[in-house]
Amino acid sequence: MTSSEIPAVPVTAVPDTAADAGGGPAAVLLDVREDDEWELGHAPGAVHIPMVDVPARREELDIDAEIYVVCRQGGRSIEVARYLAYIGYEAIQVNGGMVAWQQAGRPLVTDGDHPAKIY
Repeated sequence: MTSSEIPAVPVTAVPDTAADAGGGPAAVLLDVREDDEWELGHAPGAVHIPMVDVPARREELDIDAEIYVVCRQGGRSIEVARYLAYIGYEAIQVNGGMVAWQQAGRPLVTDGDHPAKIY
C-alpha cells in the first residue's frame, strides 16, 4: 500500500470528533505523537496513542469510525494510517499535522495550565 492509496485531507476538512447527525459512528482524530508533544498541545477530543503503541492498542479504536490520523507534520501519521488501512480500518491522513492545525487556527488544548503551542 502506497501513500497515494491512503486518503488525505487538509486540517480544515477534519470533522468534529462527535457522532454524525445520522447517529453513525463518531469520527476519531488519532494523535500519534509522543507524550511530550501531546502535553504541549492537542486537538480537543483527540485520542492519544503514540505511534509505537498503535499495534498493541488498536482495539481501543472503533473499527466502524473514520480514523483521522495526525502527528506533528505527517511522517508518522502516514505510516500509522497505512497500517490501520491494511488491517481494515478506514484511515485518513491529516496533511501537515498539528503544525498545520495550529497555523489554520484550529482549537488547541492542554491537560495542564500552560497555553497550548505546537511550534
